[in-house]
Amino acid sequence: MATAVLSQVQVADDLSIWPASTTRLPRGGLAVGGVSLAELAERFDTPAYVLDEGEVRGRCRTYRDAFPDADVLYAAKAFLSRAMVRWVEEEGLGLDVCSAGELELAVTTGFPPERIVLHGNAKSPRDIEAALRLGVGRIVIDSASEIARIAAAVGPAGHQKVMVRVVPGVSAGGHDKIRTGTDGQKFGLSLTDGGAQHAIARVLGQPQLELAGLHCHIGSQISDVKPYLVALRRMVGLMARVRDTHGVVLSELDMGGGHGIAYRPGEPALDLTALAQRMRSELAKGCAAAGLTVPRLAVEPGRAIVGPAGVALYRVLAVKRSGEKVFVAVDGGMSDNPRPALYGARYSPRLVGRHSTAAQCTATVVGRHCEAGDILAADVELPDDIHPGDLLAVPVAGAYHLSMASGYNLVGRPVVVAVQGGSARILVRRETVDDFRSRDIGG
Repeated sequence: MATAVLSQVQVADDLSIWPASTTRLPRGGLAVGGVSLAELAERFDTPAYVLDEGEVRGRCRTYRDAFPDADVLYAAKAFLSRAMVRWVEEEGLGLDVCSAGELELAVTTGFPPERIVLHGNAKSPRDIEAALRLGVGRIVIDSASEIARIAAAVGPAGHQKVMVRVVPGVSAGGHDKIRTGTDGQKFGLSLTDGGAQHAIARVLGQPQLELAGLHCHIGSQISDVKPYLVALRRMVGLMARVRDTHGVVLSELDMGGGHGIAYRPGEPALDLTALAQRMRSELAKGCAAAGLTVPRLAVEPGRAIVGPAGVALYRVLAVKRSGEKVFVAVDGGMSDNPRPALYGARYSPRLVGRHSTAAQCTATVVGRHCEAGDILAADVELPDDIHPGDLLAVPVAGAYHLSMASGYNLVGRPVVVAVQGGSARILVRRETVDDFRSRDIGG
């Protein structure tokens, strides 16, 4: 029994998934980027997202070091702000965007458009127009109907580099809803039924479109290298068939992202060094066997760069004990983190700002919204004396929080605060009631 209790305490005190700059302070406090989380909550209110700039930049550099001869494109859908655009550009990464909104924000912040790739399974006319007007480096074709639309928008005298997104028939990812490498879902063109081959032939028949290469993205939150290698082999095989059929040697291969991270202590994460080494080796071996020139590789990390750099702060509003269940209700919820409700994401919240000597209890952290599914963290260990006014911090909150946040119950999206070297500054201000009123013009 004593061993089990000690184990729970050790897990509750584990900082392995927190930003590298995280330090312990007296009386149960934590600091990130040299700034106390409790002080940030007092200064900027809660809920709040805290983003460690040093962690973001460090992870960008780790990718550049792991893939020195490849293009590393930050997947903007994970989190995007003007500051994030500047950090990524300064660290030498490209950008992967999915809409005119993401594209315009990046370019107007000063990001070079030729280092941007636009994808999306249903690009609007505005998306395509913005991509062509701003001069993006690549447009990823996701369906056969896009070929004629993009070619028409480019015009007979124009020129645009494109890629074809291929579904390689590889199942990988942390949940069914984020597995995109198999047939029967909305993304890409199938290798199995010939849709990818047909699309490639059609693109090659459009003189204003230049087929730069192939693209595939097999899923998200993947912690095993093997699915990437299987997908890569199939993509190299397709490139060889394109050469044999059309006499065209493609020069680029984008293997997407989906690199898994640990959200709770002890969870697996993708070994980036192993991924880079084995992908390079597999690519060289496959191309040698097929007599192909090795294409330039690209990868698209998003979550793996920004996820571990973020911490979400919440204030406890109520504690309810119902039978053996303990519910800890906080001032945020599914409007600022829909991932647990969407696909069962698990987090590891921690009491910060005071030291508790109470025993641990199993509790469920819930949000303030009018949904039974508004759960932020189910069955987690928290001090038994947790009470209203306490501060909870949730690590690994940098990806798919603000970008997926909603206006449910008109609560308003949280503030984003960057920390670095002992100072803090607002990147994105809190959404207010005035914002809701100004958008509602139906009076």
